[in-house]
Amino acid sequence: MLLIAFFMALTSCKNGSKSEKNLENVQNQEEKTAKQSDGLALLKGEFVYYADAAVLQTNSSSIYGVIINEKMHELDKLAQQYKTEPTDYVAVEIRGEIIPKPENEEGWPYRINIKEILNVSKSQNEVEVIKLESE
Repeated sequence: MLLIAFFMALTSCKNGSKSEKNLENVQNQEEKTAKQSDGLALLKGEFVYYADAAVLQTNSSSIYGVIINEKMHELDKLAQQYKTEPTDYVAVEIRGEIIPKPENEEGWPYRINIKEILNVSKSQNEVEVIKLESE
C-alpha cells in the first residue's frame, strides 16, 4: 500500500512539472514578437549576384540559391558600394522564407526568398582571384 502511494505521488509530481513546462512554453510564445513567430529565417553570410545567378553562403557553410525578385535586386543595389569586382561577395544579414528546390530544376537543395534586409557590409573574407587577360 505504501509503495502504491509513493508511486502515485511520484507520478503526480511528474505531471505537475509537465504542466509547468507547458505553461512556460505558452508564456514564451506570448513574449515572442511578431518577427520571431512569422516563420521567416534569419540568415547571415556572404551574398553574390552575378550573371543572373544569386547565391547566399551562410556562416555555417550552407549554400542557398536566392530567388531573383525585387527584394534580391534591392539587396544587390545595396551591395554594389562594397564591391570592387562584380564577382565579390558581400556580408549580409537577411530574413526570408526557405523553400525546397523544385525536383525538376538544377541547383542547391534550398532557396531563400528574401523578405527583409537587415544589414549589408563589406565581406571580411579575402578571396584571391586570378585574372586571365589576353593581349
